[in-house]
Amino acid sequence: MNRFLPMLFAALLQCAALSPSWAQAPYPSQPVKIVVPFAAGANTDLLARMYAQVFTEALGQRFIVENKPGGGTNIAAESVAHAAPDGYTLFVAQFASHAANKWLYDKLNYDPVKDFAPVGMMAETPFFLLVNAKSPFHTVSDLVNFGKQKPGGLSYGSSAVGSPIHIAGELLRMQAGIKAVHVPYKGAGPAAIDLVGGNLDFMFDATAMSLVRSGQLRALAVADSERWPGQPGVPSMAEQGFPNFSVKGFFALVAPARTPEPVLERLNAIMVEYAKRADVQARMTGMQVSALPISRAQTQAYLERESTRWEQVVKASGAKAE
Repeated sequence: MNRFLPMLFAALLQCAALSPSWAQAPYPSQPVKIVVPFAAGANTDLLARMYAQVFTEALGQRFIVENKPGGGTNIAAESVAHAAPDGYTLFVAQFASHAANKWLYDKLNYDPVKDFAPVGMMAETPFFLLVNAKSPFHTVSDLVNFGKQKPGGLSYGSSAVGSPIHIAGELLRMQAGIKAVHVPYKGAGPAAIDLVGGNLDFMFDATAMSLVRSGQLRALAVADSERWPGQPGVPSMAEQGFPNFSVKGFFALVAPARTPEPVLERLNAIMVEYAKRADVQARMTGMQVSALPISRAQTQAYLERESTRWEQVVKASGAKAE
């Protein structure tokens, strides 16, 4: 019998070598793709590239940003939701894909909560209530009182139907009890230009503060319960009489559901450590965003909250997307 032991031992070694726990290569063993649902150049893309570089340096493997715009972010979100859950395809979740679209579209080919696993939060961005610098509105009350005196006499712009700045405008309309005409544009830039030109009465935006600094626009408030550290001179909506008004853009990194937990935890640890750095926080403040170094569990809670809280606002607006 002893003469069979060497053969048996060799066979056991061969089986062990072929088992998943032995055969699995260390992560990442090939380039990783981060899918961005917008064209290059916007903050979503810039943040993705920042973190791609950090992951590349920390893990010694290339993390590549792939821009896949279209379909109101649904094309990119669906492609990642149905990708292999192996950690090699990630997605930048934001307000459209993970907060508004489930209420805007009659049918989505992905579930923003069930089909994704959280990796971590990249950042949040504040929105500011802006008016033309020559307008008679110096406070939120000025704007609201005008809207009450002249129902339907106000117009506001947004980057698109269902965008966070559209939802912010609808939330103000609902909480203030006023009527206002929504004018959607193909991007926040054209809307801001029309606001400067006097063709709109107000809008919410995160990227037009340069027009405030140049004296072309006036910021009445930040769309939150507290002042934003990057613009401490701008009062919060709570200070302006709207204590429950808060609308923020967000950027989270997610992966297909059932991606291995060790992979997700490793990536989250890198994100948290990076976002806690003072130089990174300063850089993000310059981009008009705020770093958010939180755990995967906290990220999941954040995304679940955002996926449900805008249902009534979207439905009340009557907005629908094709």
